[in-house]
Amino acid sequence: MNRNGVPRGRWHRAAPDASIDAPAPARLPKTVWLIAAIFVAVELAVSARYGFQQDELYFLVASHHLAFGYVDQPPLAVLLARTTDLFGTNPTAIRILPALAGGAIVVIAARFAALFGAGRGGRVLAALATASAPVLLGATHIGNTTPYDLLAWAVVLLCVATALLRDRPRWWLGAGAAAGVGLENEYLVTVLIGALIAGILLTSAHRRVLATPWPWLGGLIALAIWAPNLAWQFANGWPQLTMASALHQQNISAADYIGGLPAQLIYTGVLGVPLVIAGFIRLYRTPELRFLAVTATLVVVYVLAWVPGKVYYSDGLLPAVIGAGSVSAERWLARSRRPRLRRGIVAAGAVLGIVLIIPSTLPVLPIAALHKVPPDKTVNDSVGWPQLAAEVAAQDKALTRAGQPPTSVYTIAYAEAGALDLYGAAYHLPPVISAHNSFWMWGPGGASDTRVLVVDALGQLRPYFASCRPLAVFNPPDQVQSDWNDIAIGVCTGPVASWRTLWPHLKHYD
Repeated sequence: MNRNGVPRGRWHRAAPDASIDAPAPARLPKTVWLIAAIFVAVELAVSARYGFQQDELYFLVASHHLAFGYVDQPPLAVLLARTTDLFGTNPTAIRILPALAGGAIVVIAARFAALFGAGRGGRVLAALATASAPVLLGATHIGNTTPYDLLAWAVVLLCVATALLRDRPRWWLGAGAAAGVGLENEYLVTVLIGALIAGILLTSAHRRVLATPWPWLGGLIALAIWAPNLAWQFANGWPQLTMASALHQQNISAADYIGGLPAQLIYTGVLGVPLVIAGFIRLYRTPELRFLAVTATLVVVYVLAWVPGKVYYSDGLLPAVIGAGSVSAERWLARSRRPRLRRGIVAAGAVLGIVLIIPSTLPVLPIAALHKVPPDKTVNDSVGWPQLAAEVAAQDKALTRAGQPPTSVYTIAYAEAGALDLYGAAYHLPPVISAHNSFWMWGPGGASDTRVLVVDALGQLRPYFASCRPLAVFNPPDQVQSDWNDIAIGVCTGPVASWRTLWPHLKHYD
C-alpha cells in the first residue's frame, strides 16, 4: 500500500488504453513555455484597446473601499485591482495579472498531460488547445474574479491529482492553500471541493485517502484562509445568499437550458472540443482518474441545472480534461500510418480555431466594425464609458446653465456608477451614488437629494420624487450593441424623503 491507501503499482496492471503510464520526466518542453508566453503577450498587446469592462469599473471603485468582503464577491480580485495605483488607472494595468493567470493555466494544462502520461507532443497539444480556448482568451482579458477563479480550480485539481497519482500526500496542503485563496476570490470553489469529495467517495481507487489526515489538513488550511471573508458574510447578513438566488433567477431561461451544453463545448474551441470529449472518455476508462471524471460530471450537471446561463462556471476543469484528452490524441497520432497528415489536421484545427475566435473574444476589430459582427458581451461592453460620462456631464452643464444645478447623480447599475466615478472627475460632476450591490452598502454619503441627475433609473426613482423627466438617451458610439444601449438620462426633483430614508427601499442585488 502507498501512503494514500492505494495498492502500489496498481495502474500498471490495467489495459494500456485505460491506465496511467509510469511517471514520465516532469520537465515541460520549451514549446509549452513559448505558447504560454505568446498567450500573455497577445492578451497584453490588445489590453489597451476599447476600454474598461463594467466589472473592472466596479472593482476600481471598490478598491478604494477595501474590506474583507463585498455583496457579490470576496475581496481578493478587488484588492488585486488596486494594482492600478502602481501602473496607472488604465485597462492594461488592471489586466496584467489576469493575463499572467491565463499563461499559468496554459502551463498547468501541460502539467496535467504530463501527469497523465503524455509525452512531449501531448504536453504541447494540451498547452495549445488550452491557449486557444475561447473561454480562456476572453476570461483572462478582463480584471474581474473569473481569471483567478479559473487559476484556483486548476491549481487545486493539479495538487489533488499529484497527491493521489504520485503518492505525494503533502500536495494536499497545497490544494488547501489554493482552495483558501480561491475562496477569497470567488465562492464557486466550494462547488469544486464538494464535487472532488464526492468523486473520491464514489470511486474506489483513492477512497481510503479520506481516512488519512492529509485532505483534512488541507481543508483546515483552506478554512483558515477563508475565515476573514466568512466572518464578514456573517456580520453582514450573508448577502451572498441573496446574490446566488438572484443569479439563479436571471440565468434559467428556456434558451439558457437549451443552449447550456452546446455553449460549454463551443467555449472550449475548435481544437478543444475533440480533446474534451476524448478527455472525458479517458478519465472514465482509467480507474485511477475516474474520480476526476465524476468530479467534472457533477460540476457540469450542477451548472447546467442551476445556472445554465453561466456555462463558464465549469471551465476551471478544462486544463485537467484537455490534459487527459491530449494523452489519447498523442497515442492516436502515434498509431497513424500517416502521422504527418494527422499532425497537419491538428495544426490546422488550432489555427482555424484561433482565427475564428480571436475577433469575438478579444478587442482586435475597429470599434466601427463591431456592429457588423455578432455582439460579444465581454468585448462590446467595454465600449462607450467615456462617452457616457461626457453625455451626463453635458446634461449637468445644461441644467446648471438653466439655474437648476444637480446636487447628485444616481445610477441604476454599478457599471454606470463606476464609469462616472472614474471619468466624471474631469467634469466636476456632483457626487455619484447607486443602490446596486456594494454601492448600496457604501450608502449615499453626503450627497444631496434636492435635484438628482438620473442615469438609467427614472423608473426606480419616480415613486419617490414629485417630478422626474427625461433629458436624453445615450447609446455607445458606432452603433455598438451591448448591455448598455438606450440609457435614459433624466432629472428628478422634489424627493418625498431624504436619501437616508429612501435608501433601504432602493437596494437591489443582482
